[in-house]
Amino acid sequence: MRLRFVTPALAALAIAGLAACTGTPAPGNSPSSSAPTGTTTNSPTSSATQAPSSSATDGSTPTQVPTSVGPSEPNPSLPPATPGQGNAELSIKFLAAADAAPQNYTLVCSSGVPAAESKHPTAAAACEALKNHPALLSPTTPTDQNCTMQYGGPETATVTGSVDGKEVNVTFNRTDGCRIAQWDAASAILGASGGAA
Repeated sequence: MRLRFVTPALAALAIAGLAACTGTPAPGNSPSSSAPTGTTTNSPTSSATQAPSSSATDGSTPTQVPTSVGPSEPNPSLPPATPGQGNAELSIKFLAAADAAPQNYTLVCSSGVPAAESKHPTAAAACEALKNHPALLSPTTPTDQNCTMQYGGPETATVTGSVDGKEVNVTFNRTDGCRIAQWDAASAILGASGGAA
């Protein structure tokens, strides 16, 4: 009778022992505590890949440093965000397709506020975007960056004029993932129709 209770207990202990040998830590334990002295583990949460976290004051494991570019990472095809003066005089020509009639907009901003002569469907948002991020109209794609091979549509937009005293002459399109990201970032400047995906 006693043997029936001992056998399952021994089986459970054997499974627990095998799990300890695999280097898989139990919840709440660090991977280094289960590894024998003098050995290393390839666990993604090893201390070599962790960064200190000021929010880990409750004794929890520090936040892991990401090793690859993910959705929360800045897009390298977009220029860094650096505020400007918010002064602009721009002409925007939007084409929904190569054979479509062009839509022309005029955008004039002073200190991030649209001037009365602006003829633009989203003038306030466009001027604010230019003040907060004037480099949106200077997009570049690094030569070592891979762009997803996707087609976002036939739309094009050409922007000419000046932003904070610097000449602007740039054409946006949606021919691959990098250019779609640039288009989306500048969509307020390109106009209501220009921002449509």
